[in-house]
Amino acid sequence: QVQLVESGGGLVQAGGSLRLSCAASGRTFSNYAMAWFRQAPGKEREFVAVIGGSGASTYYKDSVKGRFTISRDNGKNTVYLQMNNLKPEDTAVYYCAADMRIAVITTKPNYWGQGTQVTVSS
Repeated sequence: QVQLVESGGGLVQAGGSLRLSCAASGRTFSNYAMAWFRQAPGKEREFVAVIGGSGASTYYKDSVKGRFTISRDNGKNTVYLQMNNLKPEDTAVYYCAADMRIAVITTKPNYWGQGTQVTVSS
């Protein structure tokens, strides 16, 4: 089992920044690819960004490229999502996810956090 706990959400004005954190426990953190998803009101949950176990590989949803950065600290068992130049359409509950299989983490990860709310005002 892997337990994931997100933090760092909040209310920010358009153009502002937030950094989300996701602390993991339970297994060898570096064995897991980690990802961020989000779900806006009335919409399906969608993939945002993924990072491989070593941190060398990353991939982003097109609409966040150049604004969001995913990173990880394997010594602290934590993955981060730095979000800059936030837009009202980024408003959503953001979820952290983990899976040993990087091929599936962008669609059906095994483990989920409870989510953290991000609200961007215009």
